[in-house]
Amino acid sequence: MKRMIQILCRNDGRYYEVAEGSSLRELSDAVCPQSTDPKSGKRYPVLAALVDHKLKSLDFTIFYPHEVLFIGFNHPDGRRTYMRSLAFVLQRAVRSLMPDKVLKINHSLPSGMYCKLRGERISDEDILRLREEMRRLIAEDLPFTKRKIHSAEAEAIFRAQKQPLKADLIHSVGRYFWSVYTLDGVDDSFHGPLVPSTGYLKVFDLMPFHHGFCLQPPSDEDITRTIPRVKQMKLTVTLKDYGAWCKTTGIVSVGALNRCLLEGGAVRLINLCEARQERKYAAVADKIYAERERLKIVFLAGPSSSGKTSSSLRLAQQCKVLGLNPKVIELDNYFVSRDRTPVDEDGNYDFEALEAMDLELLGQHLNTLLSGGEVELPRYDFKQGRPFFEGKRMSLEENDLLIMEGIHALDPAMVPSVDPSRIYRIYASALTSLKLDENCCISTTDNRLLRRMVRDNRVRGITPEDTILRWSSVRRGENKYIFPFQENADAQFNSALLYELPLLKYYAEPLLRRIHPSSDAYTEAVRFLKFLDYIVALTPSEIAAIPPTSIMREFIGGQTL
Repeated sequence: MKRMIQILCRNDGRYYEVAEGSSLRELSDAVCPQSTDPKSGKRYPVLAALVDHKLKSLDFTIFYPHEVLFIGFNHPDGRRTYMRSLAFVLQRAVRSLMPDKVLKINHSLPSGMYCKLRGERISDEDILRLREEMRRLIAEDLPFTKRKIHSAEAEAIFRAQKQPLKADLIHSVGRYFWSVYTLDGVDDSFHGPLVPSTGYLKVFDLMPFHHGFCLQPPSDEDITRTIPRVKQMKLTVTLKDYGAWCKTTGIVSVGALNRCLLEGGAVRLINLCEARQERKYAAVADKIYAERERLKIVFLAGPSSSGKTSSSLRLAQQCKVLGLNPKVIELDNYFVSRDRTPVDEDGNYDFEALEAMDLELLGQHLNTLLSGGEVELPRYDFKQGRPFFEGKRMSLEENDLLIMEGIHALDPAMVPSVDPSRIYRIYASALTSLKLDENCCISTTDNRLLRRMVRDNRVRGITPEDTILRWSSVRRGENKYIFPFQENADAQFNSALLYELPLLKYYAEPLLRRIHPSSDAYTEAVRFLKFLDYIVALTPSEIAAIPPTSIMREFIGGQTL
């Protein structure tokens, strides 16, 4: 007779007795077929589970007591599990219909994941065929199976399948064994669990986009429909430009990056990346200088940890080289008094809302400056929650240029009374094109979270646990106040650097290891540690080669701007 195991289900707070060797799927079907969102109350089909705060597939077998939280598409790890599984179905469809082609999932877009067939365009007819083949595979409810094989065998499989990025990653990491998934007789690898079978993936679409197409998952708000279609061509062009440059360096994947570092190329790569960024700042400064008679204000916006502060300082430096005289107004000084600050749905002060700023005063000051007048600048006291005027005055002379940085800088509603032809708007973000392999692009959001974790711990004494737990709130603000307006930018600046993940690993890995297994942040800590395990870290002597004007110095320290 099988031994009975006690499981605490965090979804309802109850203990359950299950037979030894049972799967999480069996437990979920019996006691928790759906996951309830704590805020909205909506119910979602279970896709995976957190077992003692570690992400596991529903095929996980129970042999010991555990604490289990079943998760659906409302949970970030549920969404990632869905997208990994959907990507495998797409890979299988490509291999079925176009066996001589290789699918590459390049990067995320507002509407999903941007995909291409290596080296060629894809027709609308082929996209229709792929969609129908995916629907067939999903209707058949085929199982995803997983096995561990020797790394040399896995490397050989993927080289034979013309997936060199996977093979290079396996070779560079140097593990003895590698996890390989199988769907309908086809092997692939993914960096995280999948759903049990294709029947879980009924909601998706393929949308023609640029030279490829977009793989669209369900919407966060309504999982019965796909995510709304949004075409952001400026963002796409920026990513394409960076991807093309990465190709010229020979580093488009983590495997290639690891090889570069292991062969002693770190300092050379650092110098190359920094030289390219300096040219990008100079190019933006050249555009501003060419229209200096018209342009007097530069607005710079970007999401958290995109390097906005360093970018504004380096841009100012390049403008000075051309003979302009940059001046800075801090938008944080234009907050309204605390009694006029709006509140969010939870009743907390919403300092990220546009209404939290004194837009009327800001517009008056900018118009006065543009007309040749002088203004007295406010200084906001965050402890007292109100602005003060202390006699600090400003005017704009002939070669003066006003630079302002803030999350609303691309929103036309911030300064509706100011002539938009006098303003140059810049969007900055860390838009990495680096991939783990053909199926997995590196999340720019994850990249920024690592930056913020390192900086906040160093500068503000904020623990990595707190940074992780606050991140969802930060993301909500970005989705509401920044990302919808990024196409308004006259220039998009990509602050990503090819060497930064090896750099961030050196600083972030020890911080992540401090997070206790009982913490709500532990799941994310484990995910990041697994991700960083694929990457070769920089050494202290290599880090010393990073120049003091680098964007990365904003996060690790030692900046001289």
